[in-house]
Amino acid sequence: METKIFYSKEQLARFFGDYLTALTRQNDVVNIALSGGSTPEAIFDLLSQEYKDVVKWDRIKFFWGDERCVPPDSDESNYKMAKMHLFDHIGVSSENIFRIKGELTPEEALADYRTVIDKNLPKENGIPRFDVVVLGMGDDGHTASIFPHELSLWDSPQWCEIGTHPETGQKRITLTGQVINNAREIVFLVTGEKKAPKVDEILNRKGDYRIYPASKVDRSKSLWLLDQQAMGKQ
Repeated sequence: METKIFYSKEQLARFFGDYLTALTRQNDVVNIALSGGSTPEAIFDLLSQEYKDVVKWDRIKFFWGDERCVPPDSDESNYKMAKMHLFDHIGVSSENIFRIKGELTPEEALADYRTVIDKNLPKENGIPRFDVVVLGMGDDGHTASIFPHELSLWDSPQWCEIGTHPETGQKRITLTGQVINNAREIVFLVTGEKKAPKVDEILNRKGDYRIYPASKVDRSKSLWLLDQQAMGKQ
C-alpha cells in the first residue's frame, strides 16, 4: 500500500492528472471505474481545465464503481456529476462511457450493469478486470456503495449488488469486493477532516477496523491520495 499526502485538493488533483497522463500514454486502452462524491467533483473540475489537452482522454473507457438508483439527469447521479464537471469539457465519445442505468428499477439496473461489464471488460481469473478503480471513503468507512451494515456484500459471488443507504434507504448499484480487488490498481481519493478518524483506524489497523468496507480493499495494489485534513493534520 502506498499513501501520498497533499496540502490541498488542487495539489492532489494535479498528481492524479499526472497519473492519468502517464497511464494513457503507456496504454492504448484504460478501463477505469469512477466514484462519486465531492472530492472527485473538485478533481474533475481541475482535470477539465488543466489536463484537457494533456491526458489522452480518447483512450479511457469510463465505468462506475457505484451509482444511486436515480435518473441520469438527477443532481444525485454520479454520472451527471462526471458529465457536468468532466465529460462536457473534454470531448469524450459516448461510446467510451458505460454508465449504470439508475433510471431503471434496482433489479433491472443491476442486471444491465452486470451485462455491461461482462461484455466490455477483459477477464482475469474469470472476473472483470479494471485497470483502475477509483474509490472514495465515507465518514462511516464505507466505500463504493457497500456500507458497514451490509459488509457481507463485499464478499458476494456476484460482480455487482444492490446496496442500501443506512439512513435514507436509497438503493444503489455497486461493484463487489471481488471485482474491486481484481483491478490492476485501486486509487482512494480521500479529503476532509471528517474522514480522519476512519483513515487512522483503517490505515493503521486500529481497533475494529475490519468492520469498515474500505478496510477490505487489497492493500498490495492500493494507492491512497489524501489531503492533510484527512490525515488529521491542519
